[in-house]
Amino acid sequence: MHSARLGPCALAMGWLLCLLASGPVRAQDFYAGKTLEMIVGYAPGGSNDLYARLVAQFIVEHIPGRPRAVVQNMPGGGSLLAANHIFNVAPRDGTVLAAVSQGIPLQAKLGHPQARFDPVKFNWIGRTAASSNVTMVWRTSTAHRFEDALTQEITLGATGAGSTVALYPSVMNEILKTRFKVILGYKGSPEAMLAMARGEVEGHSTTWEAVKAVNPDWVKEGKARVLVQHGLYRHADLPDVPTSVELAKTPQDRAVMEVIMSAAEVGKSYFTSPGAPPERVAILRRAFDAMVQDPAFVAATRRIGGDVAPMRGEEVQAMIGELDKLSPDLIARVKAVYNEQ
Repeated sequence: MHSARLGPCALAMGWLLCLLASGPVRAQDFYAGKTLEMIVGYAPGGSNDLYARLVAQFIVEHIPGRPRAVVQNMPGGGSLLAANHIFNVAPRDGTVLAAVSQGIPLQAKLGHPQARFDPVKFNWIGRTAASSNVTMVWRTSTAHRFEDALTQEITLGATGAGSTVALYPSVMNEILKTRFKVILGYKGSPEAMLAMARGEVEGHSTTWEAVKAVNPDWVKEGKARVLVQHGLYRHADLPDVPTSVELAKTPQDRAVMEVIMSAAEVGKSYFTSPGAPPERVAILRRAFDAMVQDPAFVAATRRIGGDVAPMRGEEVQAMIGELDKLSPDLIARVKAVYNEQ
């Protein structure tokens, strides 16, 4: 009789244990048979496209269920098109990752008219490395150092107006009083660099990783000269090239430059849609953490001239959230500079 009274309790307890156990099992099994789509806010062939494709290739190896990976390029508006798509159109089930311009979070916080998203609401999955930008000229240019850009006009090929390749030279014109003339309309950095080599423009502003990935010997062989780099710190490869931050003349100008150039710390970060189930976000983050420790991924990244200096998704999320803590006065100054572009 005693055991009979326990029967319903035992049955109920067994049902509860099965229910609790089934949650993680369902989460872990979700990706089996699924396709993970990587949306790339750049044209094919550039360094950001190459790095995103490597992430898509290797992260699925560390996701339970081993989903299939596909890559879709969605260039436009300096990656704004892709960011808007992820925020407003893409599935919110953890089956989409995105790679966009490192300047996208700041542009949204400054109220860019084409930015229809809140970067804090993206679920940031991780960063493979910070990303230094450089402004360089071809060997035939009469500009040999940064100071030459203060006294002579230098034409630079660029993509969209919202991209960092166009923004950074324009910011230098506004704050540092350089005379860069930005020529828009190139489909990507490889095309703009080819235009530089052909003599259509004198130079180009892009990521240092793009230079190393597409034309690794240009600087070493003296075909191209780096006039200035953009980031909070000098890249180890370019110890003698000044940063645009350190060239600012006043504390106020330096503060503005630091906010704008801090995008380099966002670097090559990846995110999924807002509203994705937390357990799937956690799966993607832990898969990303395992991927950046994978010797095969590290070797593949280094073969195309890239670095692996990872940041966990939770840390990237917190870093993006710091944009909300900037003082209104500083935001107003940064926004004024952006509005001049």
